Amino acid sequence: MSKIYNFDKFSIITPIDNNQRFQESFDFNVVKYQSDIYKFIELVKKSSSSEELLYCIRQGNIDKNTRMSFLKLFRRCVSTVIDTETSKKIKKIPTEKLIETYGHTFIDIKYLKKFFEEISSEQFSSLCCLLAEYDTRGSSGYELTRIFFSWFKQNFSNDFLIDGPEAAGKDIELSSILPDFTESSFPCDFVIRKKINNEIVAVGFSRYDSTRGGAQSDDRTGGNSLKVQKLKSYKICSGKIIKIIFLSDGPGLIHNDTWKETCMLADSWEDNARVTTLKLAHIIVTREWLLS
Repeated sequence: MSKIYNFDKFSIITPIDNNQRFQESFDFNVVKYQSDIYKFIELVKKSSSSEELLYCIRQGNIDKNTRMSFLKLFRRCVSTVIDTETSKKIKKIPTEKLIETYGHTFIDIKYLKKFFEEISSEQFSSLCCLLAEYDTRGSSGYELTRIFFSWFKQNFSNDFLIDGPEAAGKDIELSSILPDFTESSFPCDFVIRKKINNEIVAVGFSRYDSTRGGAQSDDRTGGNSLKVQKLKSYKICSGKIIKIIFLSDGPGLIHNDTWKETCMLADSWEDNARVTTLKLAHIIVTREWLLS
């Protein structure tokens, strides 16, 4: 059988270059975010404190996209420790709790007012670009999944069906399509079934890493090992084997720690777990393996 570690790691990745360079996106980002920054500056002018500014930002009558821009600006300019994933949850997390926990890190509003009163055009443009920093996050992963789905359908449409979101969308929870799967939550990126009887033969996870290493790599691969363990437990309880495919690609794969963990994953469950890149899919994901 072919394993990912039998190949040169540099030769098997597919760099997906679908993001604009800084100079290509600069003008667009300035136009996109300048209105939000002007609105934020008006809120700063009207606020008597940074705490009051946060209250104003987290009002429910503000458009969610505009609010997200405000929260990003708050993190950049007022308190660098309030992450937007937390602060955007205006119904679940009260503003009072954020102020109680992080208020001591807020910059004094008078310095914020002074900054925006004197902001240069260069600083203004830089803020626009900072707001756009993660606008294309996930796009390479969506493209990876789209290419894999297209390849799979082209080669296996006579025997198998593949389901799952090719772009942004809700993962497939395994227990929702497999009633006797009683393990804890198991969201899949895609599910492969036999066309003849709709039997599930494999589940899959697609990940594109532009860069990765250290603790991030440990978190990712540790989570993957847990997925394998859950399917092992399911086999013990049900006697059924559901194979697992890890579609991993991108420059981040060649980091030594990520590569090492990926190679270990390829040996994590006899031949029931396979790790592949786009370039290796025709060798590693085969009809014979799926039917075995």
